[in-house]
Amino acid sequence: MTTGLALRVEETLMMNEDKVHEIIQRWRETPEEDLKPEDYQQFRDVGAACLSGGDGQQLLTFIQDEKNQGIVKSMGCGLLAPLVDELVRNKKSHDHCQAAFTQLTKMCSSRTVLESFLQLIEDMDPGAISETILVLLPHLQTVLLQLDEKRAAGVGLALSALHKQLTRLPVPYTQQQEEADEHGLCRCCVALAAFTRPFIDGVKKKDENCDPTPEDDELKAEILKFCMLSLKEPLLEAELNRDRKSTMWLFAVEIMIILPAIKESLPGLLFFSSLRKFTTMDTNLSKESAACLAYLLFVQLIAMDTFPAVFSPVFILQCNMEHVNQLLSRKKESHLLKGLALFAKSLEKVEDNGLPVGLLDLESFYSALQNLRQVLTDCPIQHLRESGLKVFQLFINKLDAEAKHKFFRCMLKTSHHAGVEGYIVNNIRSQIQQSMKGEANKWFLGMELLPLLELVLSLPQASETDLLTNMDKIMESLNLLRYLLTRDKEVKSDADMWEELCRIKDEYLKMLRVCISMSRAYYSAEMKALKEEQKLKAKEAKEHARSTRLLKTVTVKHDKVTHMSPEVQYQVLQSALVTFDLMESLVVRIDEITEEKQGKPH
Repeated sequence: MTTGLALRVEETLMMNEDKVHEIIQRWRETPEEDLKPEDYQQFRDVGAACLSGGDGQQLLTFIQDEKNQGIVKSMGCGLLAPLVDELVRNKKSHDHCQAAFTQLTKMCSSRTVLESFLQLIEDMDPGAISETILVLLPHLQTVLLQLDEKRAAGVGLALSALHKQLTRLPVPYTQQQEEADEHGLCRCCVALAAFTRPFIDGVKKKDENCDPTPEDDELKAEILKFCMLSLKEPLLEAELNRDRKSTMWLFAVEIMIILPAIKESLPGLLFFSSLRKFTTMDTNLSKESAACLAYLLFVQLIAMDTFPAVFSPVFILQCNMEHVNQLLSRKKESHLLKGLALFAKSLEKVEDNGLPVGLLDLESFYSALQNLRQVLTDCPIQHLRESGLKVFQLFINKLDAEAKHKFFRCMLKTSHHAGVEGYIVNNIRSQIQQSMKGEANKWFLGMELLPLLELVLSLPQASETDLLTNMDKIMESLNLLRYLLTRDKEVKSDADMWEELCRIKDEYLKMLRVCISMSRAYYSAEMKALKEEQKLKAKEAKEHARSTRLLKTVTVKHDKVTHMSPEVQYQVLQSALVTFDLMESLVVRIDEITEEKQGKPH
């Protein structure tokens, strides 16, 4: 209770019995239209005082007394708030308060009671959200079922208000949290599913027996809106696993059962934008809700038996890319998990080498793949990066030869990440190997290969390229080049292609040698300087001298080299020199192979 209400209750408790009876008698004799706001407030205070004093039975008796029927019908709604407070706070008076609650919903105007309930939901105590919802739901359901007119609007207002409060509760993410249900979200979801059932059953009966009225259509729209709200929150945030039938998973099943029950087509919701007719729904809400719906259908396989089997795997993938993109564009772990799972499931039924190049021109594919690339390069969560890499490779496997060629070019130009580029180069080598072993493929064995090789055999900053940062791509590129030169018979079958390959190779190796030479000289000088400084015993002078050296800009996995001990600095520098030696050994080996193939003695 608020402080003001507590004072009023205290004052009411201090009234003598004769005074209370006098007030009640005055209320009985006053017509409803003559009652003043002070009368309503005093009636509420008297009821709150009864409950505060542990006299729930007395209040129930008062409500049931036929002499007080007029008072209760006129002012009874004022007792709902103190009754809810008592039911949430005190379990001992539960039976009396529930009976009083039930009596009030029968005697007072349903419309007025509904308005009171909506206000109670709006003003709910943040510390008792789930408890209050669980108290209100059975009585709110009764009141809505009593409405003869505008029931759909009432149901919509109630569901929206209830969902708004639900979103304030934290979503359990682990099995332990869900089983503990500390904040009551799981219990509320179960209760809400039960709350909606009679309205859904009413809609189904109407559909079976007669043509739906505008009121019926409005009710369907309100129920659909609630389903889409629930898909976004809490289901999009929750961990769902069909092998563990948790409360949240069962709530997801309830939502998926409701949709066909109200004649909502799953393909329509997912693929044909039927949500646009509901102007009350935010665009982002509808996109996130549809993405969660796709996840429940295709990954968790909920309601999959109701989904038409006429759509091809490629069409389903194409449509689902909008939902994949929506999920992967978010930074939350739950969204990324669902996005990666939906992407993988959508790809699984597509034949290998079955995706045409035209799909890569679609905005949804381009955006989803760029978001996937960001997961691979920027996501701090290891298991998400690992899952993302599996999806990345699965997508490559599904592309046809021309599409692979275009996708590789795009990634080499836009990824700006040596790890991704090295992975792409490795895939290019695999495609060349397959083309050499099987049927000749112009995209990976012929002049069409040259644009790819020019991107592969290039250094992003020419002679100033950071070899350590770009090591992954450089090593894969050198291995690819060595492989091509050892398979010169297949490559030389196209004389023009061989000539161009040699030109690209010569330019690349020439620039790489310059880079290796400059980098080795720099790091050798740094190592020599470090050794000299280690001989100096004046530690402060040494640290001051080191602070001005160029070495302070060298980074290893975001750690400044000068923040390391001298021993670790030495190891880092030594490792860099070993890397340059390894690169140079590959370059030398490529030169040897070239001379062997040209018939020149080494």
